[in-house]
Amino acid sequence: MKVLVTGGLGFIGSHTVVELQNKGFEVVIIDNCSNSSPEVLKGITSITGKEPIFEQFDLREKSKVQDFFKRHDDVQGVIHFAASKAVGESVENPLLYYENNLATLVYILQELSIKTSSNFIFSSSCTVYGQADELPITENAPVKAAESPYGNTKQIGEEIIRDTCKVNTNLKAIALRYFNPTGAHPTAAIGELPIGVPQNLIPYITQTAIGLREQLSVFGDDYPTQDGTCIRDYIHVVDLAKAHVIALQRLLEDKNNSNYEVFNVGTGTGSTVLEVIQSFEKVSKQKLNYKIVARREGDITAAYADTTKANEELGWKAESNLDDSLSSAWKWEQKVRS
Repeated sequence: MKVLVTGGLGFIGSHTVVELQNKGFEVVIIDNCSNSSPEVLKGITSITGKEPIFEQFDLREKSKVQDFFKRHDDVQGVIHFAASKAVGESVENPLLYYENNLATLVYILQELSIKTSSNFIFSSSCTVYGQADELPITENAPVKAAESPYGNTKQIGEEIIRDTCKVNTNLKAIALRYFNPTGAHPTAAIGELPIGVPQNLIPYITQTAIGLREQLSVFGDDYPTQDGTCIRDYIHVVDLAKAHVIALQRLLEDKNNSNYEVFNVGTGTGSTVLEVIQSFEKVSKQKLNYKIVARREGDITAAYADTTKANEELGWKAESNLDDSLSSAWKWEQKVRS
């Protein structure tokens, strides 16, 4: 069975391709390599023993999207990762984000809408909740006004899919709201490789430990948490990848309750920034150079998932803990810099 993975050479996309191929799916990747590299194909192939089909083009080119679906009319499912994802950059260049994250989604859904049946998994985010009123966060928590154009594209993206599903019963879709993906494949053949200065905590930690960054800044220690630093839910990327495969199988096997569903994907456990640093120092045996600095604009105090719905309805549960994630991220960092 053929599955399209857009952004399949990226961090989460590449790990999902591995899990799909391990389950026997035939995978086609579309990626424009704006934030990834064709080299990732070698890592995927070394893990699975099979090279996925790869087409390099930009999904903003509508005619190429149309041509792709004409040539691959046997695609049974689409997992859509391709998007820009840096919050700061989205504030500086909102139109780039609205074009790249929304126009591409529309073009894909237009092609899926004319098929007799189609299955679509959307890469969404817990940013849609903002600072939630209650913790842990359930799927019923209100969607708050977005803090950034990036966050807004995830909210609008979900609305576009929901509205499309209302009028097209042939389309079945699941939006997965990720919490904080981290770690790397246990083989260290693929992992997170940010271009430029990392926007996320874990790669900044590993790059600081390896000597690429001089110091890690901890933004604020005066939040109302146990040690004053922000709390997030860090999920191992392999667990997250497996959730995509299970979600796709749910649609393919007609186990969904409606043709548009939403699931949180996290561990259900929140960790403070200082707890993450302590965990890293424990698994890596490295002392991390960090300092407390002023709060960063737009950061919320705490976000961690209530995973009951995913555990019970999807039949998925995170298997790895924070130590596992940090250990694999450190193994990957050492391999990349060796």
